[in-house]
Amino acid sequence: MNTIKIPFGKSGMTLHTDLSKAEVLTSHIGEMKATGSEDNLVQEAMAHPIGSPRLCELAKGKKTCTIIISDHTRPVPSKHIIPFMLKELREGNPDIDITLLVATGFHRPTTKDEMVAKLGQDIVDHEKIVIHDSRNPDANIKIGVLPSGAPCVVDKVAANADLLVSEGFIETHFFAGFSGGRKSVLPGVSDQVTVLGNHCSKFIASPYARTGVLEGNPLHEDMLEAARLANLKYIVNVIIDEDKKVVAAFAGDSVQAHQAGCNLLSKYCKVSPKQKGDIVISSNGGYPLDQNIYQSVKGLTAAEAAAADNAVLLMVAKCNDGHGGEGFYNALKNCSSPEALAKEILATPQNKTKPDQWEYQILCRILCHYHVIYITDPAQRQVIEDMKMEWAPDIDTALARAREIKGQDAHLVVIPDGISVMVL
Repeated sequence: MNTIKIPFGKSGMTLHTDLSKAEVLTSHIGEMKATGSEDNLVQEAMAHPIGSPRLCELAKGKKTCTIIISDHTRPVPSKHIIPFMLKELREGNPDIDITLLVATGFHRPTTKDEMVAKLGQDIVDHEKIVIHDSRNPDANIKIGVLPSGAPCVVDKVAANADLLVSEGFIETHFFAGFSGGRKSVLPGVSDQVTVLGNHCSKFIASPYARTGVLEGNPLHEDMLEAARLANLKYIVNVIIDEDKKVVAAFAGDSVQAHQAGCNLLSKYCKVSPKQKGDIVISSNGGYPLDQNIYQSVKGLTAAEAAAADNAVLLMVAKCNDGHGGEGFYNALKNCSSPEALAKEILATPQNKTKPDQWEYQILCRILCHYHVIYITDPAQRQVIEDMKMEWAPDIDTALARAREIKGQDAHLVVIPDGISVMVL
């Protein structure tokens, strides 16, 4: 009997099984050798921006600057990024008026306590901070039309800034290919009409809307254009390890710096099972990424990619914050079957896209082919069952149940952190 710790909330959860008969797929980000402290990595990247002047140069002659920052659902180590961005902006222009704009996308508003945890008390007390609201049309303004035909409507705080910059982190993303870069604008600070248009059923169904895929990805192409229309001039993006520590940093042009980060990350996160799993275990990387079921669909797609036909997928995610979206939850709860819901989604035109549709479209895709067992906070059992899935209190119990379904000799694949890998 062996043990392996799977991320779950802040504490983790232990799996007990014979790992000699299983495949364990992990990213190799831990092998990325950092050349200095987290602060030094960010400062070095900012001192040598890719495809762009330094931030202090960009600040000259500008009256206002908006820095798009991540919200509470992203483990971006802002304490190691924002102070240096603020410092360099003011070195270039001491009088520049700076606003931090929280990129909530379609998420709930970030609380003050969450802001303090992310930025530190000093920045929260002394900087101007605005939380984006995608559902408030008065706060947003149209700046163009996207390749998809959707209107590009973004937060006025971003659109009206003389200089728009952003922070972020780069990880694999289950339908945008990679996070970071252009995603700060779309969906980060975009109006719901733009997010809904971009996340339409046709785009989500594209075979190119997958983890690690940028070329040919229709969502990515829309996002690039949104960032161009918003005039996102400069980014600081980082790659983090499993301990959420910065191991690489990229600064400069929003396209070139982001691409450089994606290219490096790809080398470390590609994994491939020798044999597809009859049972596949995955997680969403623990806190803060596994706070709800909605976000945890990401890690589940890694299990999907590693699974044999009719496999049982085990998803380990605390989900202490519940389902993460009323529309997401009710769609699964109220449908007659995942197959019927999938058919309904695919018949939905772009301009009728519903909030959270993309998330339940992907979950439906998985449920149509696999039996899913969710390991969550016990308070979420009814929610899991309402959403046409099975609940278990811990991984060992779930694995025993999966073996009842697939047999004791079923091939087991374990992906400790489903959002850190690109399964080929």
